Amino acid sequence: MDFHQFKEEVIAYSKEIGIDKIGFASADVFGELKARLQRQQALGYQSGFEKGTVEERSEPERLLPEAQTIISIALAYPSKMKNAPKSKKGERRGVFARASWGRDYHDVLREKLNLLGAYIKEHVPEAEFKSMVDTGELSDRAVAERAGIGFSGKNCAIITPEYGSYVYLGEMVTNLPFAPDDPVEDSCGDCNICVDTCPTDALVQGGQLNAQRCIAFLTQTKDFLAEEYRTKLGNRLYGCDTCQTVCPKNKKKDFHNHEEFEPDPEIAKPKLIPLLSISNREFKEQFGSISGSWRGKKPIQRNAILALGHYREEAAVDELIRLMKNDPRPVIRGTAAYSLGKIGTVDCFRAIEEAQAVEEDEQVVFEMKKGLQFQER
Repeated sequence: MDFHQFKEEVIAYSKEIGIDKIGFASADVFGELKARLQRQQALGYQSGFEKGTVEERSEPERLLPEAQTIISIALAYPSKMKNAPKSKKGERRGVFARASWGRDYHDVLREKLNLLGAYIKEHVPEAEFKSMVDTGELSDRAVAERAGIGFSGKNCAIITPEYGSYVYLGEMVTNLPFAPDDPVEDSCGDCNICVDTCPTDALVQGGQLNAQRCIAFLTQTKDFLAEEYRTKLGNRLYGCDTCQTVCPKNKKKDFHNHEEFEPDPEIAKPKLIPLLSISNREFKEQFGSISGSWRGKKPIQRNAILALGHYREEAAVDELIRLMKNDPRPVIRGTAAYSLGKIGTVDCFRAIEEAQAVEEDEQVVFEMKKGLQFQER
């Protein structure tokens, strides 16, 4: 087998099936990544969503013993929404980050990788491979960087020359000896806009993220949101795009190469009040196909409640009172009380006092007291 020629054939096939960018990397140990992961672990900067041990995440041979090459792929996604609905008084809207627009990218990239794997297997029957997208052990970013897809920016995203950082990444570890591609030169230079603009100072420094402070992570948690982050959340329901939207490398980058990633405006930017009473079944029907639904409706509802408090949306008062008094979930009851306090009408404070008199959960009572403190401000 002439693997130089076959590599060109694989690249050509990748274009046929809609892969925007493909690169090839050696399957050597990611030594620098390993040290960084150990440092992040020691500092408590990891999100807890990571899969596998540090060794599994940095040593490809642990995933495929005969590993020689890692094939990295990238698919571009849009940065602008066509016909985006406006958020207005009485009909406030939340927003899902761009990485959750359209169909769940995990599914789309897995389909591309499966097609690529089938093509390789057809031509090289002895080929072995293991594919993963985002939730696998390997760092998509470290692989993509080594494979020449782009460079790792200060915002901790892969920045490609063609598409900026608006790309989804996936990879395939294989036992085939493809020649590796050259990395892309880092060109962040002295620019530090993403670090300076991060709403919660989650970017400790260029290229280092404290995931525990990152809004993208915080929107996916299920417990009470720490008060220091509530004012930073705005109307975000899932994810955060700030470190990408401020990046000069993303200026005028907006690609609509894949129909699957086109957002439904009513899903990507939904009305907030209807989210407060949505059933599990309705949530799955409406939002189940997007990546932002993977943690279920509870974090989305909690974030919607905080967004309504952020807007001081009086049209939501009746629904928030209903949740505060009747919802079986303490996080929802307590967060509703907090947001009612922020909205701050006479009816809001009266309802909090009434509910507090019969509330038995200590955390919820604590949130009710926080809500009532807005009366004094």
